[in-house]
Amino acid sequence: QVQLLESGGGLVQAGDSLRLSCAASGRSFSRDTMGWFRQNPGKEREFVAAVTWSVGSTYYADSVRGRFTISVDNAKKTVYLQMNNLKPDDTAVYYCAAVSNTGYSSAYLYRSRSKYDYWGQGTQVTVSS
Repeated sequence: QVQLLESGGGLVQAGDSLRLSCAASGRSFSRDTMGWFRQNPGKEREFVAAVTWSVGSTYYADSVRGRFTISVDNAKKTVYLQMNNLKPDDTAVYYCAAVSNTGYSSAYLYRSRSKYDYWGQGTQVTVSS
C-alpha cells in the first residue's frame, strides 16, 4: 500500500525558511514523479513544484521559483521542499503527491493535480508578516 507522509510544517515569520519532507513507502518510486501542491480553504489546490525521481528533472510554479527547491533522497525514499524567504502568501496546507511510472519525462508535464495517483494528508505552513 502506497503511503506518503508529510512533515516539517509550522509557524514562521516572513523571510524565514522551512524544509518539508515527504516519506514515501509501499513500493519503489524510482520511475515516478513527485509533486508538492498547496491549498487554502475555499481555494483550489495549486501546483508548487515537481521532480522526476529517475532523472531529477524539476519544475516550479512562477510564484515560488527562485525561493523553493524540490529534491529527492533515493536511499530514504524521501522528497524534500526547501522553502526560503517565505511570504505570508505561502501560507497553506502543503500536500505531497506521486504520479506512477513517468519514466524519464520532464517534470513540466506534471503541473496538474489530476495527473497524480497518490496524495499525503498534508502539513500546515503558516507565515506571519
